[in-house]
Amino acid sequence: MQTRTVEVVAAAIVDHLDRPTRLLAARRSAPAALAGRWELPGGKVEPGEERRAALHRELAEELGVTVALGAELVAPDGSAGPITPTHRMRVWFASLVDGTPAPLEDHDELRWLGADSLGDVPWLDGDVPIVTALAGHLAAGGAVSG
Repeated sequence: MQTRTVEVVAAAIVDHLDRPTRLLAARRSAPAALAGRWELPGGKVEPGEERRAALHRELAEELGVTVALGAELVAPDGSAGPITPTHRMRVWFASLVDGTPAPLEDHDELRWLGADSLGDVPWLDGDVPIVTALAGHLAAGGAVSG
């Protein structure tokens, strides 16, 4: 029996798409196995839902914000990155357009982190390679628009 792959989308919300220096991180409050660990906000793509639409929906539900999406942070092979044996995640850079981020669902704290402070929080294992790649973008301060 083949296990179905769950598609997840997330946002690397940065302070500016043209010269990013800070990243918004979210601390999980649920489920218990993930509580206290940090992640990029986002969630599962529903059946029949387009990835970008799913990301906009998830950010509105979880943080109460509207964002502009920039470039996708693509894995070296161009695929979605594995975050668990059954979950694959695609990540887009994003900047806030409307709303002030608040931990509305599944999170109890949000924090802006710079390239030098990304390692200050315990990231979910699946997010570590993505955050490592993001650190390079933040340190370089190069454009991440789409």
